[in-house]
Amino acid sequence: MPVGMGTVEVMAVHRPKYQKQRFALRMVWTIISNILLLKAAFGAMRRADAVLFTGSPPLMLHFIAPLNILIDKHLIYRITDFHPECLIVDGGWRGPLAGIALRLTRFWRRRIDQFEVLGIDQARRLTAMGISEDRIRLKRDPSPVTFSQGLVPVDLPRELEDASGVILYSGNWGVAHDDKTFVQAYAEYRRQSEHGLTLWLNAVGTKADGVERALRAHGVPMHRSSLVPLEDLPRLLLAVDVHLITLGDAFVGYVLPSKIHACIESGKRILFVGSESSDVHLLASQSPERYCRVEVGDVEGLVKKLQALELAVVAERKLSASPSEEPAKLRDRMTLIEN
Repeated sequence: MPVGMGTVEVMAVHRPKYQKQRFALRMVWTIISNILLLKAAFGAMRRADAVLFTGSPPLMLHFIAPLNILIDKHLIYRITDFHPECLIVDGGWRGPLAGIALRLTRFWRRRIDQFEVLGIDQARRLTAMGISEDRIRLKRDPSPVTFSQGLVPVDLPRELEDASGVILYSGNWGVAHDDKTFVQAYAEYRRQSEHGLTLWLNAVGTKADGVERALRAHGVPMHRSSLVPLEDLPRLLLAVDVHLITLGDAFVGYVLPSKIHACIESGKRILFVGSESSDVHLLASQSPERYCRVEVGDVEGLVKKLQALELAVVAERKLSASPSEEPAKLRDRMTLIEN
């Protein structure tokens, strides 16, 4: 298909699904997939001046970098999640083999001509490995959705209709995302606030089911749903009051939750449980009046943030429902709440 002054050709390689929890089968799937992808693209790579590859499937670096010794192309690595660092941090891969894999990965990375990173935190990780800054280019992911004028939000599920406000966690809640801080804080917050903000868990991932089970065990209100189609995602993001994003400290710079871009563009409030050294904080803090953050593990601080968010959301809803109310007075009240 034509794109600008050039063209794009897509060569599809069919691969079956795999279970992420089964490490051995996952590694076999990854090795075979990388070999098949390079086989399908080999002719085009030989004709090219430069070859750009990403971190999906994982460990492609270990296949394409050695191959490049033969074909000698300008290699561009658009690095997304860092592998094997994420697996090592998660504790799923330890021992001498993990150490060898990490050293080998860094060896091949230092032989890449150019990196495209999603965030400044990723660039810091690369420079710490000995990659020179002049080989690193910041190229953020765009939002996967657009918010057209007059877009109508989705209807709230029945369980959320009477909530004073809705907190949405949408997308993947996986190993890189902190869960314990929010679960403990949300349970305590709901014990103190009878009609507070309610969580809408529209998520998949290795921790999503655990979050639901823990909150059900605490007996606090929440709603769980399946992921909506991508075309309905903008309407979903507009239907709630607060977007929740979490990230474990050990994964900062190794993982950047890509949903931050869509959450910002939605114009809704953002609650981030994570480090200020993450680019999530760097991006979201550019609109400080609609953003708040707590450190991982700060349960008491998160309870207070949730209470402040509840007051702000309630005031905002009243302002929306009662346009005749004196605007200046409401603005002053909301500013005091945020402060």
